[in-house]
Amino acid sequence: MSAMNVRNASILIIEDDPQHVRLYNKALRGFRVTTVATASAALKEIETTIPDLILLDHILAEGEKGTDFIPRLKALAAHVPIIVISGTLDIAGQLSALSGPLSADYVLRKPIQLEQLEAVVERALNECGLGETVAMLKSLERAEKIEANEPERLFAERLARQHAILNQTRGASERPNVSALARQFNVSRKTIQRDLTDLVKRGQMDPALYPEWDPAFGPE
Repeated sequence: MSAMNVRNASILIIEDDPQHVRLYNKALRGFRVTTVATASAALKEIETTIPDLILLDHILAEGEKGTDFIPRLKALAAHVPIIVISGTLDIAGQLSALSGPLSADYVLRKPIQLEQLEAVVERALNECGLGETVAMLKSLERAEKIEANEPERLFAERLARQHAILNQTRGASERPNVSALARQFNVSRKTIQRDLTDLVKRGQMDPALYPEWDPAFGPE
C-alpha cells in the first residue's frame, strides 16, 4: 500500500476474535487503529471520535451480528466507509449489507488475504467517504445548475480541496507547505490555513503537522 495513504488515517475495528485482530493490525500497520469487541461499543466510541473507516466483523461478542448495526453506525457517521468481513454471510446476506441508503461499502469473505484487505482499505479511504460525498455534491451542482459563486458550490469546492490535501499529506513527515498548496489550488494562504485547521479539528490530520491550528500556538 502506498505510504501516501496510510499514516494518520484512523480505523475502527469491530472484531471480537483476538487472532483476527492481530491479523488486521498487521495489515493496517501505520494507521491509527482502535479495536472494540461489539458493535454496541463501537456506537459509543463513534459518539466521541469519528474514524475515517470502519472494519466490521459479522459475528461478534455477546451474540451481536455486525450487519444488523450498519444502519445505526451510518446514522452516526454517514460519510465513513464500512468494510464488512465475514465467513458466514451467504450471497443474500452480502447483498443485503450492500443495499439501501444506510449500507456498507464493501463485503470481504474470510479467510481474507492481507493484500486484498490493504487494497480495499486504500480504495475505500480514497474513493468512498469524503471523496464520494464530494463527487455527489458536484453532481448535484451540475443537475441543479448551481452557479460558481453560490454558497453550495463554495462548500463543495472546500470539501474537495480538503480531501485532496488530506490525501497528499497522509504519510508525510514534514509539515505541509502552505504557500505551495495555495498556488496549487489557486487560493489564498489564509484559505489553506483554514483547510488545515478544519482537518486537524476533525481528527483527520495529525496536529503535529500543523500546530498553528491551535490559537495558543501563536502567529505563523
